[in-house]
Amino acid sequence: MSATDSVVFLANYPLRAHNTFGFDVRARLACRIERPEQFALAARDARAAGMRTLVLGSGSNIVFTDDFDGLAMIVELTGKRLVREDDEAWYVRAHAGENWHAFVAWTLSMGWPGLENLALIPGTVGAAPIQNIGAYGLEMCERFASLEAVELATGARAEFDANACRFGYRDSVFKREGRERFAIVSVTFRLPKAWTPRVDYADLARELDARGVAPTPQAVFDAVVAVRRAKLPDPLVLGNAGSFFKNPVVDASTLEALRESSPDIVAYRQADGRAKLAAGWLIDRCGWKGRALGAAAVHERQALVLVNRGGATGADVLALARAIQADVRERFGVELEPEPLVI
Repeated sequence: MSATDSVVFLANYPLRAHNTFGFDVRARLACRIERPEQFALAARDARAAGMRTLVLGSGSNIVFTDDFDGLAMIVELTGKRLVREDDEAWYVRAHAGENWHAFVAWTLSMGWPGLENLALIPGTVGAAPIQNIGAYGLEMCERFASLEAVELATGARAEFDANACRFGYRDSVFKREGRERFAIVSVTFRLPKAWTPRVDYADLARELDARGVAPTPQAVFDAVVAVRRAKLPDPLVLGNAGSFFKNPVVDASTLEALRESSPDIVAYRQADGRAKLAAGWLIDRCGWKGRALGAAAVHERQALVLVNRGGATGADVLALARAIQADVRERFGVELEPEPLVI
C-alpha cells in the first residue's frame, strides 16, 4: 500500500462543521477521503471493523440526534471537466466533493447552461443524486447522465445510469438500500445545447420581470440566487438543512376535497393527474411560520425551513417537526414527510 492510498483515522471527531444545522456532535472515528480507493480501504480497516459507516459531504441534508457511533467518511474528492460533447449536448463530470453551487456557476462560466435553476442549493455534487435535488421547475435527474460509485465492502467500481439510480421525488436508491453500501465518486451531467429557460415559477418570473431582463441562462441563475437569498437563511448564519419537508403528492379527488374547505390551497398539477401540494403553505396555514419550540424554530420567511437558533439539538428539531406534522395531519388530513436523513 502506498502512502497516498493509506487512510488516517481521527477519533472522537467533531462534526459541527460537517452538518449545516450546526449540531455539536462527534463521530467515534472519521477519515478524509481524497482518493476513491480510500473508501474501501477505510471500510475494511480493522480499526473500523463492525462499525456503521456514514459518507459525509457538507451534511446539508442530515439531522444528527446524537453522536455518531461509527466511521464518518469525509468526502474531499475534487475535480471537474468536460468529458465529451456531441451535436446535442455537453457531458460534464464533477467529483463528489465539489461544492454544488460553485459547480453550477462554473458550468455557466464555461458556456454550458442547464443547471441554473438549481443554483445556491447547499451541499456537494455527490449528494445531489442521493436526494435528486430540485428547485424552480427542474430536478437534477433531468440533467443526469451517469455516476460512478464504489462498493464499500469490496472496493469495486460501478457505473449507474438513471434507471439504476431509481430516481424519485427527492429520492434515489442511494437514499435507501444503497445508503451504506455505495459511496458516490463522481457524477456526469448531460447539458442540452438546445437550451430553453425554465421560468414558470411565480417567484422566479417576478424576479426576472422586476429586473427587466431576458431570461438568459445567467439571468435565470442570478434571479434564482436572489429569490433564494430573500427567502432562505444562510446555513453559515442560521443553522438549517433547507426545505425540511417534501411537498406531499395527492390524487385529484383528495385535492378537490381540500379545495372545498380551503379554496386558496396551493397545488401544482402533475403529469399523472395527481397534484403536488405546497408544504410551506400547509405549515403556514397551521400557524407555524416564525414559531419556535425552544431553540428550534420555523423560519419567519419560509415555513418549509426549520432552523437552529443556537444550541438546539437534533432531538429539538425532530420534536418541532413532529408537532408540525401532527397539526397538518389534523387540519388537512395530509402527511408531511421529512426530507433530511435522520442519524
